[in-house]
Amino acid sequence: MKREYYESPKPGRVMRLLWKAAGSDGYILKRSTYSDQVKYACLGGIVVATGFMAAVAGGYAIYTIFEPKGSALDGGTHTQTAIMASVFGVIWGLIIFNIDRFIVAATGKGDGTEAITWGEFVNSVPRIIMGLVIAITISKPMEIRMFKSEIDAELHQAQLEKRKIYEEKTKVNYEGRFELIEKDLQKIEEERGNVVERVKLAEKEYTDQLQGRAGAGAGDGPLSRALKQQMDKVENDLDGYDLAHRGELERLNGEKIQLTEELDKELAKNEEVANGLDGLLERIKLAHKIAGTWITFFITLLFVVIELTPIFFKMMLIKSPYDFMGDNIQELLKAEDGIQIKYDYYKDKEGQERDLIISHKAQRKIDEKIALMKAQTELSDYIIERWKEKEKKNIDENIEHYISEA
Repeated sequence: MKREYYESPKPGRVMRLLWKAAGSDGYILKRSTYSDQVKYACLGGIVVATGFMAAVAGGYAIYTIFEPKGSALDGGTHTQTAIMASVFGVIWGLIIFNIDRFIVAATGKGDGTEAITWGEFVNSVPRIIMGLVIAITISKPMEIRMFKSEIDAELHQAQLEKRKIYEEKTKVNYEGRFELIEKDLQKIEEERGNVVERVKLAEKEYTDQLQGRAGAGAGDGPLSRALKQQMDKVENDLDGYDLAHRGELERLNGEKIQLTEELDKELAKNEEVANGLDGLLERIKLAHKIAGTWITFFITLLFVVIELTPIFFKMMLIKSPYDFMGDNIQELLKAEDGIQIKYDYYKDKEGQERDLIISHKAQRKIDEKIALMKAQTELSDYIIERWKEKEKKNIDENIEHYISEA
């Protein structure tokens, strides 16, 4: 806009986009001062930055929730989860951007002074609460990303401890069942050992007899043949014992193998359960533990300041040409549509000053409708009156006809 006293700077494409992000009127800002242009561009920049941080935080949070669970120290990125998290992050960033844009655009200009009055603050409380919720939501995923290395190390140690506890409990649950099987196996083994000892003793007696160490004459005589028969009998007893208990041994060994496989499966599940400790909530808890209360508080406070800055900034803005031009355009638009506002025209029942709003175009339509209905009523009355006169004349001219009809 050409002026002799001041030339409004021509805004660039980026500045115009930032104005839109702040929910400001680009038509007015193009004709306003450079100071106003910069102020609202900065507001838009904060809104865009908040949306970007929300996108990053939301995407990282979703990736942490849905990534395949494993050891906290396992590296690598799961591509499918990363794509899903990126899509969600973009959507979440746009949602937060839209909410922030609404909050900034709806905050208004306050009383036009630098001071933030109590009334201004009270009126902004709902927007401040929304801003606080958004800031905390953004800050937590960013915290766990900042301390990822420390959290991974701490989480890996916690996973190992948890796995050890689970394994001990699982093994205790299976110890009793293993003891019963081992007890039966040991009983069979002891009984077989007794038979084996008898076989060894019989073999020794037979060998001693053959070699003359038994006190009798050496060689294959009647005594040695008797010992040989006894040795064969004991060996047959051993074979019979093995044959008799073969089925039971196979059953017990099979149960032991099956129980071992069950134990291995349970231990593998314990590893999976321990790896499941790698969740968003657990990481947030560890971030608080590692960073401490004050560091966590100041990180959250940083995001709160970024989120609430536009709200307090707009309450501190002094009225500028942009505001007056905006008010003027609003008045022109109201005047063009025949809207008149008489400010503080009357008091309500509670003594609150109220404005009187007069819509002249609407009032004119109402007046036209009233006049039309009044004219229609008058014409209807006139038609009825003339009809009555005509009927009276007909009755006077032909009274007999009306009497006979009656």
